[in-house]
Amino acid sequence: MPNRLAHETSPYLLQHADNPVDWWPWSAEAFEEAHKSGKPVLLSVGYSSCHWCHVMAHESFEDQRTADYLNDHFVNIKVDREERPDVDAVYMEAVQAATGQGGWPMTVFLTPDAEPFYFGTYFPPAPRHGMPSFRQVLEGVHQAWTGRRDEVAEVAGKIVRDLAGREISFGGTQAPGEQELAQALLGLTREYDPQRGGFGAAPKFPPSMVVEFLLRHHARTGAEGALQMARDTCERMARGGIYDQLGGGFARYSVDRDWVVPHFEKMLYDNALLCRVYAHLWRSTGSELARRVALETADFMVRELRTGEGGFASALDADSDDGSGRHVEGAYYAWTPRQLADVLGEEDARLAARYFGVTEDGTFEHGSSVLQLPQQDEVFDAGKVADVRRRLLEARSARPTPGRDDKVVAAWNGLAIAALAETGAYFDRPDLVEAALEAADLLVRLHLDDQARLARTSKDGQVGANAGVLEDYADVAEGFLALASVTGEGVWLEFAGFLLDHVLARFADPESGALYDTAADAEKLIRRPQDPTDNAAPSGWTAAAGALLGYAAQTGSEPHRTAAERALGVVKALGPRVPRFIGWGLAVAEALLDGPREVAVVGPALDDPATKSLHRTALLGTAPGAVVAYGTPESDEFPLLADRSLLQGEPTAYVCRNFTCDAPTTDPDRLRTALIS
Repeated sequence: MPNRLAHETSPYLLQHADNPVDWWPWSAEAFEEAHKSGKPVLLSVGYSSCHWCHVMAHESFEDQRTADYLNDHFVNIKVDREERPDVDAVYMEAVQAATGQGGWPMTVFLTPDAEPFYFGTYFPPAPRHGMPSFRQVLEGVHQAWTGRRDEVAEVAGKIVRDLAGREISFGGTQAPGEQELAQALLGLTREYDPQRGGFGAAPKFPPSMVVEFLLRHHARTGAEGALQMARDTCERMARGGIYDQLGGGFARYSVDRDWVVPHFEKMLYDNALLCRVYAHLWRSTGSELARRVALETADFMVRELRTGEGGFASALDADSDDGSGRHVEGAYYAWTPRQLADVLGEEDARLAARYFGVTEDGTFEHGSSVLQLPQQDEVFDAGKVADVRRRLLEARSARPTPGRDDKVVAAWNGLAIAALAETGAYFDRPDLVEAALEAADLLVRLHLDDQARLARTSKDGQVGANAGVLEDYADVAEGFLALASVTGEGVWLEFAGFLLDHVLARFADPESGALYDTAADAEKLIRRPQDPTDNAAPSGWTAAAGALLGYAAQTGSEPHRTAAERALGVVKALGPRVPRFIGWGLAVAEALLDGPREVAVVGPALDDPATKSLHRTALLGTAPGAVVAYGTPESDEFPLLADRSLLQGEPTAYVCRNFTCDAPTTDPDRLRTALIS
């Protein structure tokens, strides 16, 4: 019999709707039940493409005896961290403070007042590797609750007080300057892995936001070391198993230092960020590999993540049916030499094995290999490789496909809109720009209410109940700003302004300039979450700083620019110390130091070839964070176009920064020079 999750929109919660556990969604009613029954709360947090969440669900939440114990002694709440990042952030901070580590599934025990008193992540069904069994944990918590209630209350109260005392001291309201950015670059150089690319040891995550900083720093200063780290990291990732060599797109992370074996889930945010990074790398270097990866990643997102309503789904699972009915991680992507031969024949299979690094011993599990592009001396026939890749992709498509999390998350769709709009513009792919426009239209139609407040999620055309958080407002504004620059449609600038007005009014501290992850009028939790550091995607804080700065450059709005500068105070404090974890903030700081530059392109018509040539040149400029307005002289859609006339009747570009403008030009080459120096 389905539990209370059966009517939720979250794919993760729906996966648990048939559990024998009597789950509640996060709600006031659940905590009222805890008060009424006198039971503690079990809070279980995960997401639909999380491998160990599936494992714990199968081992424990689908087990009738475990469920009976949970139902008898706890009020059980299940949360999708992607729908409620605020709930996740507050309790993850508590878990990390108490245990020194975190992750998902997250298992937290709360009082009926939502105060945490015991923490963990995955618990096995039987004791192993020094971990207690889940049943042992449940029994221990129950005994403490019934026998030492005062002690539990004291612990919970202390934890909440400690969390409240962890307010961020973010170094004032002054943005970082040359010195801090140079220190950040030095710090990254120390953590860089020169043999393999990337930063730190295993597991290795794609450092997309750090690479954006490195590309911008090189563009502004000419630092070759920054470009080298960015280029080599991108090449190693693109050649590794973390990149899908057949279908395009990136997995979540690599379990090893060499990018060989990924954790196979594919997330929208990773692919949106990396698509944009590779497009920007091509813009800086002309790298053919960067061009191919940007386009293949864009095509992957449109082909495999696009929903029927025009938005983009959140993720593809790591696990899939291996053909025997068992769900196995990586089953969809890995190959043995025998499987290659079954599809290609013996001769082509030997070629494919050499080209993709498939060995008899295997690079993954059970003798299978994850496809890579190892560096080697052999020269391969491009036509033959393309044919082999096509045949393998066709054969793979007949395998059971990984599950898809179909919910549309506003923030991640904002990232996808920016990536697809720019990639489409750079490579003359209007279909990608159109995909970005359709996703933006969905967000406006479904996620925005008549006061321009954002809902965080939707699914199957039905908007979710959860309010947008700071990253939603910031990333969607970023996507709309990119769309405005690419299309010349000023309505997207207007929508970005509506969203950023909410950031100023509801998310910013008027005294300090600090930003909060949740709005002032959002549901009150035990702590108002506030985290400026990048995780898998830019933090809401730094994403908002970037969008505020871009909007100010487009409009001349002093309040938005001032808010961006004040928000960057945290980058001044953290950039030199932990540059790997505030890469997007460093990238925004580069834009601020460069101006950013404001480019206005006017022509007799948007489809005029000479106007389009100037517009494309402007978009391909590498000046950090440059904004582009594009229209006719009489257009009132962009403030930057005001009083901009044609020069001798010809399409004309104007470049300004810091209240100073270059001479207008009709020459794309002169415009190109103005945007790289």
